[in-house]
Amino acid sequence: MNPTTNAEIAARNSDLRIALLLGIANWFLFLDHIPHNAVNALTLRNFGFSGATDLFVFVGGYTATLIYAGMALERGFLVAATRIFKRVWQLYAAYIVLFVIYVELISYVASRTAAPEIINEFNITGFIDHSIRSLIYGLLLQATPLNLDVLQLVIALMAFLPIVLFGLLTLPNVTLVASLALYAAARLLDWNLTSYPDGHWYFNPFCWQLLFVMGGWCSLISNRYADAIRAMQAVPALRAAALLYLLFALTIVASSRIPMLAEMVPDSFVNTFLPNEQENVEPYRILHFLALTFLFTLLVPRDWRHLHSHVLQPIIKCGEEWLAVFCSGVFLSFAAHLILITGPNALTMQIVVSIAGIAAMTGVAYYVSWSKHQDYKSAVRAPS
Repeated sequence: MNPTTNAEIAARNSDLRIALLLGIANWFLFLDHIPHNAVNALTLRNFGFSGATDLFVFVGGYTATLIYAGMALERGFLVAATRIFKRVWQLYAAYIVLFVIYVELISYVASRTAAPEIINEFNITGFIDHSIRSLIYGLLLQATPLNLDVLQLVIALMAFLPIVLFGLLTLPNVTLVASLALYAAARLLDWNLTSYPDGHWYFNPFCWQLLFVMGGWCSLISNRYADAIRAMQAVPALRAAALLYLLFALTIVASSRIPMLAEMVPDSFVNTFLPNEQENVEPYRILHFLALTFLFTLLVPRDWRHLHSHVLQPIIKCGEEWLAVFCSGVFLSFAAHLILITGPNALTMQIVVSIAGIAAMTGVAYYVSWSKHQDYKSAVRAPS
């Protein structure tokens, strides 16, 4: 609880790379949520083992820990814990509103259009047959309509942030080891939360918490090892190893889409790494994300001048207002999918709906930011 620690946290809070990465994650999640869309071939999941969800969870843990650690150091841990639970309530309320409107909207569209198959596609069959029961399970976060599972995961992770935050502020390395132990135990013992009407959570919170905690650990502790990290990044062998692993992951993933490449890759490798299931976040997936992080921080330092360029401002703004952008992206991805399955699903239309959706999400981000700015303005006119 010294001034240096507060200064370090304040400096990291002003790091534009955080908002940039959250904005990229939001855009990629939107594109990934549109099936049969050629544009989502450009998202992160097509170039390796990790994807937009990994980025979203890691940076989310990094950001949340920074915000509430600073609050804990300045105003006490109890205040920080109550603010965390307030944020959890906001996320939960957003989820419930999304859940109710989303299910109702899909049901209405399915009944009014020639596309009843979207009820099964969006995993809401049980909600139509047993609406009251489904609503109860939805309130308990046990219902999993398609595309809401990421927000569901974030709520679960944020609910346990007070425990994680206390550990990171007192015994950070022990907390990270405990997180790793929980990850290993969940994988070995098949721990997960149940979902309705059957099955488990698509993103197992007992496993995905590792990326969340790693993000928090990096936000508070990485400065202690800054010299060691820079020394590691300066070692050509480590940079080459990270790059080679990324190229290996790209080759494996691309082999599932390129027949000529598939003939060159041994079946043993393909069967080991594909399909790349997301429920328990495989170790090689985490390693891939860490390799990306290692090279990203090397190529994009905190003072990278392009972070202030006009081209990147829309992405950064979407990262700053990530919750509103994510919620709008859920509906926009459904609208884009509906347009593609009820109209001409040509490449041109796929590009149009993708660009239009991203533009709408960006518009939401700028409006929310502008609205907040208006709320902060003083209602009392300054004396002349």
